[in-house]
Amino acid sequence: MLEDNTSDAELIQELLEADHFVCEVIRAQTRAEFVGGLENAGINLILADYKLPSFDGLSALKLAIEARADLPFIFVSGALGEEVAIEAVKIGATDYVVKSRLSRLVPSVQRALREARERAERKKAEEAFRRSEMYLAEAQRLSHTGSFGWDPASGEIYWSNETYRIFECEPAIEPTVQMMLDRTHPDDRMRLRQIIDCASIERSEFTAEHRLLMADGSVKYVRAVAHPSTGKDPERFVFIGAVMDITERNRAAEERERLSQLEAVLAYMNRVSMMGELAASLAHEIKQPIAAAAIDAQVCTKWLSRDAPDVTEASKAASAMIAAVTRAAGIIDRVSSLYRRGTPERELVDLNEIVREMSVLLGDTANRNAVSIRTDLDPELPTTTADRVQLQQVLMNLMLNGIEAMQDTCGELTVASKRTEDGQLLMSVSDTGIGLSIDEADRVFEAFFTTKPRGTGMGLSVSRRIIASHGGHVWASPNTGRGATFHFTLPVEATASSPVAI
Repeated sequence: MLEDNTSDAELIQELLEADHFVCEVIRAQTRAEFVGGLENAGINLILADYKLPSFDGLSALKLAIEARADLPFIFVSGALGEEVAIEAVKIGATDYVVKSRLSRLVPSVQRALREARERAERKKAEEAFRRSEMYLAEAQRLSHTGSFGWDPASGEIYWSNETYRIFECEPAIEPTVQMMLDRTHPDDRMRLRQIIDCASIERSEFTAEHRLLMADGSVKYVRAVAHPSTGKDPERFVFIGAVMDITERNRAAEERERLSQLEAVLAYMNRVSMMGELAASLAHEIKQPIAAAAIDAQVCTKWLSRDAPDVTEASKAASAMIAAVTRAAGIIDRVSSLYRRGTPERELVDLNEIVREMSVLLGDTANRNAVSIRTDLDPELPTTTADRVQLQQVLMNLMLNGIEAMQDTCGELTVASKRTEDGQLLMSVSDTGIGLSIDEADRVFEAFFTTKPRGTGMGLSVSRRIIASHGGHVWASPNTGRGATFHFTLPVEATASSPVAI
């Protein structure tokens, strides 16, 4: 309250309190006191006399507008003429009350406070709306999703800023359906036209994925979704929707597919390359049953060529020959399955049996490198549902790596199996070779990372993919002494993971 008359100040306060106002009055008589009072954040209303000995109401009004434009300012004065009062309201005063008619004070204060409250609420709502619009615009920019509205009856279209950015049009341009179609790739225009025409006729929501052909010749992929909204008038409807730039998503999907195909090819090449390592072992292993079959054939011929053919002995020799040839055929089938391409097949698999097969197949390779293969297999190990050929590939990768790690130092390769405390199957392939550093142990399963001079860096990466597709986990660790150990786990039960096609 800017008032120099104590009696008038008390009378004004009493009038307000008599009408149930709870007042805390800060009274000012000078410019300094008034400026100090404006700094009080708790002030809700300014009542000011027009003339004071050392200050005046108009100067106070200008100060209040500059510092606290939101505060209601009411002149309460006995010396305020009609023209001055009107001028004061034009400047920014909320109202004026003549002291000779103080009955108007309470209604004036009530109206001023109500209007101030409404202004504050409006301002708060506007700020919230602006903030919401800002958040929405930023969210659209980050997600590359624009919004649009379309009135089929009038043809009017509304685009958000992000939609303009997606179509690469200036915001000053008024969008039209034809403009949108012109920007659409020629091969997609007819289909898009059919989609929006059908939605317009049936008043149904629609989804459209199509390409945009930009001015520089580049192509964008977009996805538009919209649904009809009738509002208050059921006879009139508009489409409200969103359009998303999915170019990067499509490119990423294509790149993932390309990399997946590349990895499958490299994995296949990795498996085929192992055949060179197996060539010597395969020749050695097949040579034995074939040589035995040849001897048995000679024995059979001998028994049959006697003056009195001994059919019994000849039959025994022929049976032995058949068994030897069957064994050779089984070896060929077993090895050829390792490089056969096709759809992975899941079946019940005995991991111990696969270890024994790989130990035989890699036996000659190990001997040439002065490496002995030792197995420590749990005889009670249960079977698991898996792709037999892929697990053969994993074990062959791990065992060959171990043999190569010891090719200059000799050593022992140990393959062990057991069941873990949580019921999974654990396989370990341990060597006494050059070992791994902590950093290498973390990275050896990355594609194209290798510690071998002529390695491709694909064997362990493929092995990890295979084990993961079976619901398992693979890792490596340096041994306490020499060498390294590679482990992988597999669940006993079948998993829902997608198989790796290799």
